[in-house]
Amino acid sequence: MIFTVCGPPLLAGALLLAGALLPGAAARPAAAVEGRGRADRWAPAVGVGVAVLALGAAITAAVTRPASRFAWLPGWSGGLAMDGLSAVLAVTVASVLTAILVYASGEGYGARFFGLMLLFAGAMLVTVTASDLVLLLMGWEVMGATSYALIGYAWQDEGRVRSANVAFLTTRAGDAGLYAAAGFAVAGTHSLDLAALPAADDPWRDLIATGVVLAALGKSAQLPFSYWLSRAMVGPSPVSALLHSATMVAAGAYLLLRLHPLLAATGWADTFVCWMGVLTALVMGAVALAQRDLKQLLAASTCAQIGFMVLGAGAASISGGTSHLVAHAAVKSLLFLCAGAWLAALGTQRLDELRGAARRHRLVGVAFAAGALALAGLPPLSLWLTKDAVLAAAGERSSFLLAAGLAASVLSAAYAAKALRAVWRPAYGPSERGGGGPIVQWLPLTVLAVAACVLGAVPWRRALGVPGEAKPDGWELAASGVLAVVVVVAVVFVRRVPAPAWALDWLYLERAAEVVAVRPVLAAARGLARFDDRVVDGAVRALARGTVWTAGLTVRRVEIRVDGLVGAIGSGARRLGALARRPQAGQVHLYYAQAAVVLAVLVVIAVLAG
Repeated sequence: MIFTVCGPPLLAGALLLAGALLPGAAARPAAAVEGRGRADRWAPAVGVGVAVLALGAAITAAVTRPASRFAWLPGWSGGLAMDGLSAVLAVTVASVLTAILVYASGEGYGARFFGLMLLFAGAMLVTVTASDLVLLLMGWEVMGATSYALIGYAWQDEGRVRSANVAFLTTRAGDAGLYAAAGFAVAGTHSLDLAALPAADDPWRDLIATGVVLAALGKSAQLPFSYWLSRAMVGPSPVSALLHSATMVAAGAYLLLRLHPLLAATGWADTFVCWMGVLTALVMGAVALAQRDLKQLLAASTCAQIGFMVLGAGAASISGGTSHLVAHAAVKSLLFLCAGAWLAALGTQRLDELRGAARRHRLVGVAFAAGALALAGLPPLSLWLTKDAVLAAAGERSSFLLAAGLAASVLSAAYAAKALRAVWRPAYGPSERGGGGPIVQWLPLTVLAVAACVLGAVPWRRALGVPGEAKPDGWELAASGVLAVVVVVAVVFVRRVPAPAWALDWLYLERAAEVVAVRPVLAAARGLARFDDRVVDGAVRALARGTVWTAGLTVRRVEIRVDGLVGAIGSGARRLGALARRPQAGQVHLYYAQAAVVLAVLVVIAVLAG
């Protein structure tokens, strides 16, 4: 086994351990001192400190590329390892986590919040560094469970809990595919190692790919699972920023990028993934354009942008898909934090009520503008380059894929410009200009804004070790940039942005899922709960009552008689003892007389018997 002190186990373990301990440290009696307890007061500092340590460990591991392998069972090895892809993802997760927790430290959250966020990010780090399906499923499961807890963080609100239920059930439906894939991998390769999956025998290879694709589409909110991301918006804004950027939603895209050799080996899965990605980018781009709520617009745009990553995974553009994932992580975490700042300051996230918000809060407005323009794909900002790297690979496979991708990029520019126009329009009346908040909030906004602008210029092919991939031609970059500029200018200066009404309610996918899946599952759960309460628990309670009754019966009927018999024997023994003590007068001649009487009686008995 190979292990280094700054390796993946320590990197993920630090976050998981701190995340598990923080909520426990916050548990205290209700009679504790008023206000926040000691654990809650120290939680922001501890959370940020652990995130900074994890970032340092991630950078060190990205350079040294350590690995840890061990045997789950004889002949079944697994472990955690750093290669080019996992190194990039690990640094991205740790960086975004640090920025978001620094921002959240000024929001008044306690130990439970920071603990869950650390657990969430730690599970993602396990997922991206796992080299086998066992560890990958462990990280995948913990990430899903903590996302449920974070989306429903304000558990006193029944509506938020209901939204968390919808998100959890939807992603769990997709997760079943990953479990099935693990079973098929055992049958087809006699191994759970990710590198062995493309070599599986027929038909197991196709079945493994089917399970992987299902799990990835569900986790990354691709069609037809996209609606769960709309319900996830009820969580705190820092949760949305982390969930939509470097964790959870990005996990499905990462899985497809990691397992592209498996997709290509099937002969059909890579093409299917390409079309699902570009279709989601197109349709969810229209959904984003139709939204009237800023966080809903950003949520739909996340589905659309993840679609480009999925397209990259199917088109063998590993560097393009990965670079788009990293740049999008910076852009989307920035935009969600800005939306959260306006929600806290103005009490609304409706676009028509955010008019002039960027002018009143200039620092947040400038940061939001940098993120929105990058999201629109304006040159030379990051997503312009990363998106075109994906489109270049798609164009080599099919001109129709390229055309659909360009159409989706036009929609990206349109919905990003719509959000930008809404917050920068002059307010109706005079308003005071606000500051950018405390340094712990404007500092991460500034860092993320810079990252959103420049990350596209990083030489991702060299970092990932995939130099042979397709590169965008000059005309493709120019055409994409000109389209983005024209669309942004048109949207900013038109009186009304076109919004397809059919897309406003997220294609009614949630309503369909509510009828087909969510309500039946919750009804079955309630029925099973009643069965458990009335039948299983009732049987246990009846057995307990029967045991108590039997014990009482034994006490009343049997034990009384036994006690009476013992008492009678004892009483008789006492009487015999008293009789035996009467002759004991202490006079020797009386003892001799008694002995003579007894001897005479024995003689008489002997004579009579003879």
